[in-house]
Amino acid sequence: MSKPKKSRIVLSRFRKPHEMDLDAWQAALRREFGRSQRFAWENLGGEPVFSEFRVTNRDKGTSYRVAVRGIARGDNFCSCPDFATNALGTCKHVEFVLRKLEHRAGKRALKAGWHPPFSEVHLHYGARRELRFRAGSDCPGRVRDLAAKLFDERGSLRPGAEDRLSRLYRVARVHGHEVRRYSDGDAHLAQLREMRRRQTALAGLCPAGARSRIFGRLLKTTLAPFQCEGAFFAAMAGRAIIADEMGLGKTVQAIAAAALLKRLRVVQRVLVVCPASLAHQWQAEIERFAGWGCEAVIGSQAVRRRVWAGAGPEVRIATYDVVVRDREQVDAWAPDLVVVDEAQKIKNWRTRAAQALKRLAAPLAIVLTGTPLENRLEDLHSIVEFLDRHRLGALFRFLHGHQITDQHGKVTGYHDLNRIAEHLAPMLIRRRREDVLPQLPGRHDEIRFVKLLPAQHSIHAENAEMVAQIAQKWRRFGHLTEGDQRRLTAALQTMRMVCDSTYLCDGLTDIGLKPLAAEKAILELLADPLAKVVVFSAWLRMHALLTRRLQAQRLEFVHFHGGVPTVARPELVRRFNEDPACRVFLAGDVAATGLNLQHAASAVLNVDLPWNPAVLEQRIGRVYRLGQRKPVRVVNLVAEDSIEHRILGLLGTKRSLAAGILDGGQDTVDFGGDRMKRFMSEVEQASGITPVEPAATAASREVSGSAAAAAAAAARPVSARR
Repeated sequence: MSKPKKSRIVLSRFRKPHEMDLDAWQAALRREFGRSQRFAWENLGGEPVFSEFRVTNRDKGTSYRVAVRGIARGDNFCSCPDFATNALGTCKHVEFVLRKLEHRAGKRALKAGWHPPFSEVHLHYGARRELRFRAGSDCPGRVRDLAAKLFDERGSLRPGAEDRLSRLYRVARVHGHEVRRYSDGDAHLAQLREMRRRQTALAGLCPAGARSRIFGRLLKTTLAPFQCEGAFFAAMAGRAIIADEMGLGKTVQAIAAAALLKRLRVVQRVLVVCPASLAHQWQAEIERFAGWGCEAVIGSQAVRRRVWAGAGPEVRIATYDVVVRDREQVDAWAPDLVVVDEAQKIKNWRTRAAQALKRLAAPLAIVLTGTPLENRLEDLHSIVEFLDRHRLGALFRFLHGHQITDQHGKVTGYHDLNRIAEHLAPMLIRRRREDVLPQLPGRHDEIRFVKLLPAQHSIHAENAEMVAQIAQKWRRFGHLTEGDQRRLTAALQTMRMVCDSTYLCDGLTDIGLKPLAAEKAILELLADPLAKVVVFSAWLRMHALLTRRLQAQRLEFVHFHGGVPTVARPELVRRFNEDPACRVFLAGDVAATGLNLQHAASAVLNVDLPWNPAVLEQRIGRVYRLGQRKPVRVVNLVAEDSIEHRILGLLGTKRSLAAGILDGGQDTVDFGGDRMKRFMSEVEQASGITPVEPAATAASREVSGSAAAAAAAAARPVSARR
């Protein structure tokens, strides 16, 4: 009687089995996945088993080199990114090849291991990358003795021994012994040497560090001391994040860092990657501050190809989309330094922009973002990975070390946030406005409540009921279908839009007091004949209503939104900044990042509130920033007893995660549930929903009460130095 076949256990990718530790689980996932693939493979060496192989994913068109040395984790090597960062000593490509070799040569041949006559200096991928020495079976005693002086008992290269490796190779050649080296190890060694040479040269150029005299003549502008510090830090680190709060001049710091590196002749070609709305602003500021010729890479594919291939300026500016489309041409142009502005664009590692940027081969990089962390630790990991994929390690290990989970494995919070800050200290610098600019004028924040009219209440209540039904379904089943999620998003958006006017919902009627309240606020803010105001709304239909009122008041304005062509945007900014008659800058959230409006405007009117507090601060940061000489007024219009009213209670709580890492705040952040549960809780709070279940009713009222209390506190006018 034949034995029944054992059923194969399929591991969950989302939940670790209790009996397995983290590394064993992750290695098993790669083994399970790799051994089920249908990759193409080719033996590149002369040995049938312990050789080098090319593994190709025919669907993706990617190929990687796999070196097989044994069956234990860490024996083998793969050139793929996952192997380089996971510190497991294996990956799906290694496991695929091992499975094929087991079928071809048998497990016994693999278990026998590899005992080559030659020695190796190879790069070990673990918690930290390090060069290691492995003696071959024919290694002479003289070579072993010299290796013992250069490498410790684990075989790891001793600090400062990089330049003495060449002697090991010479002695081995004299004794007729081969010591093999590999491209990844040579690249790592070259990187260490280049970093040391750059830092030594920079120390010579700036003997007093950020206080050195060279900063007085580096650019055609005077840098603040903290800006000199940021530029010096970025140049010294080589791959760095300048994460200063908005308005502290991250652009000029990056230009100054590039100028330092150009003085050292370390950098010749500079590529700036930024959103389309900022391309021409970057071009203007580079020419104004540094006097360098620069070119924005725009236009059709044929035009862009000519620009990349041409002998034009050594500083070029490209949007994220252009980098995605022209990555091969960018690599062929070979920039020495890449400056990435508004880097939150790459916080999702799955996006094409993030993947394209992470494949660029530039040796030096500077990331600029005032919001490297908004909601999820994964966002920060993705940005850091662009600069140094080994700094925070594999994402699974990083999250495991900082997530708080419940008994079901759901994420309920984060802990040890200060430890992340310590890891990032060598590559991230962040300053707050109140710390470095005590002379910055004051900022007065004011919330003005606007009543909803009955027609608005009706639409708001109808969509709140839909949200309540979907929330009840979530509480009952614990998940939502894609259709439910789309309906939920549409209902929430309608609730927010109707807070402004019914016109935003139907395009026909205009019932609502917000347009009138906005008009009155604009006229009040413009009471000073020299004053100018920036007006934000997320909705183009609201822009249309405001446009009619501005025209009726004969106020000249510019309208900056996502539909404005990139080439036309600089003229709008120039007119607002330079034309005394143009007093209103009407904008969507595309204008919330990167624009410098502080020299013209001293007031911001938020006609509606964004869900994300970072977006709100980005809006205000266009005016309340370095160079502002007047006190800044911020007026927020909020529909009373609405989703907007309740959003006030949520904005403050969303800042705690970033504060814990970037600003030395809380070391632990408790979400009170997994992400979807937390989001639905926010939805219920913002929508004013009371759960149907009796057991949940009291809890909901308690949450709603705290949200209302927070909203009431936030509603009081505040004058603050920020």
